Amino acid sequence: MPLARLLRRLLPLAFLVALGWFLWKKVQPMLADFDPLRSEPRVTVTHNTVLQKVESLGRLELVRYHFKDVVEYKKSTYRFLPDAKVALIVAGDAVGCLDLRKVRPQDVVFEGDSVVRVALPPAELCTWQIDHKNSKVYSVENGFFQDAALVDAGYKYAEQNVRRAALQSGILAQTNQNAELILRPMLETMTGRRVVLTRQLAAPVRPRLQ
Repeated sequence: MPLARLLRRLLPLAFLVALGWFLWKKVQPMLADFDPLRSEPRVTVTHNTVLQKVESLGRLELVRYHFKDVVEYKKSTYRFLPDAKVALIVAGDAVGCLDLRKVRPQDVVFEGDSVVRVALPPAELCTWQIDHKNSKVYSVENGFFQDAALVDAGYKYAEQNVRRAALQSGILAQTNQNAELILRPMLETMTGRRVVLTRQLAAPVRPRLQ
């Protein structure tokens, strides 16, 4: 039969074509790496990430204060020379929180089937820092080739001023107030009870033995 004979002759040819197409698809990605006309550069990144420390976080951030200040920092340099001076436009943040790791077993008291009392630790100023992205150096005068050190000293002073301003603005009281607004509903949802928040009592100071 001519048709059967033709098919027997075409089958090896079709097999070779299919095999060649399969090998080309496998080899093509590797050949692309050796293309001298390729416009995009080849990038190789090698890194070795090492986990150095795992820290348990129990601080509940409840309020964040944003500050904006103009700081003029002066420093006496040499005798008979004018003071070095830097003017900074500073943005800073301060965060008030409660450290829930300090809640002790005796600070949680259940009353009947409907009430739980939780004695919270004192409010803390967790962090205070300069927002360098939104801060800038306005001017530097009489730096005498120490402008960078003068600016750095000015920023350090401004950072401590953020802490003082936050405390003077009542951030700790606001943290306690926000605990009532945020933490109490959260605990009531978790326990299914009415939650009463109180403050931990300071430990009595034992008199020193003479």
